[in-house]
Amino acid sequence: MSNNFSDLSIIIVTYKTNLSVLEKCLSSIDPTVKIVIIENSTKFIHEDQISNNYRNVSIFCSGENTGYGRGNNYGLQKIDTKYALILNPDIICEKNYFENLKNYLNDELDFSVIGSQYLDNETYAPAGFFDSDLSLKDASYIKDLNLAKVDWVVGCSMLINLKKFKNKLIFDENFFLFFEEFDLCKFLKKNGEKVYSSTKLIVNHLGFKSSTDLNDEINLIKLRNWHYMWSYFYYHKKNDGYFKALKVSYGKLLRSLFKTILFTLIFNKTERTKYFYRFTGLLSSMIGKKSFFRINN
Repeated sequence: MSNNFSDLSIIIVTYKTNLSVLEKCLSSIDPTVKIVIIENSTKFIHEDQISNNYRNVSIFCSGENTGYGRGNNYGLQKIDTKYALILNPDIICEKNYFENLKNYLNDELDFSVIGSQYLDNETYAPAGFFDSDLSLKDASYIKDLNLAKVDWVVGCSMLINLKKFKNKLIFDENFFLFFEEFDLCKFLKKNGEKVYSSTKLIVNHLGFKSSTDLNDEINLIKLRNWHYMWSYFYYHKKNDGYFKALKVSYGKLLRSLFKTILFTLIFNKTERTKYFYRFTGLLSSMIGKKSFFRINN
């Protein structure tokens, strides 16, 4: 086991992220760990402040808003360590996170991905199983390492063992937002690789604070709902086939269309926007369009 972090790099993908949010993330990271920030635009506007205050940070601009998967793939090309920690910029690592993480930087530990758990209970579980009848309480544990063997973990904080991958194009770049980590974990499970969730890697997830654009409620509703439904269908089509994807999605399409009409008639703009973008995102994916929707600046 390594006594330092020479084998670890951190990748943080930003898109015009609020400086205060980003600094909370960076300040929670052990200062001896190398950090690569990938700004998904042409200019990182906080470069001077971050470079002056965080000497362990390197900054690269991708040139466009490429999304979570492609942005992280780009970041992975910039490192040469055995392990990579993927962090969203709205993550705050709790005290002892990095001391506990040292236990996993171990050539003898067989894993592909280790996920973190939330400081507080959230709407969404931090890890689980593709069989919806199972939950974390059904997981088998490596007790001395506080690891639960699971099928999937959330992508906001993932330790990746790069020795397990043939190249650093780990994420499917057809996704822009949502389901990238499920797709990755599905691939790993099919290939007999191990995914764990650590009860000792605790993070505070601020949630949807990664982009300044997402401070606008209507833009947030549009982006989340369009991409969630596009990615939902694409994920099932890729992993289960087109007709299985259609089977699990057509009810959502009809429901979204009905509610779009309903909320238009009763002048509920917020709900109308939500279901309209769910409908158009799902329909776009069904007819084979790429994940094209973006918020205009």
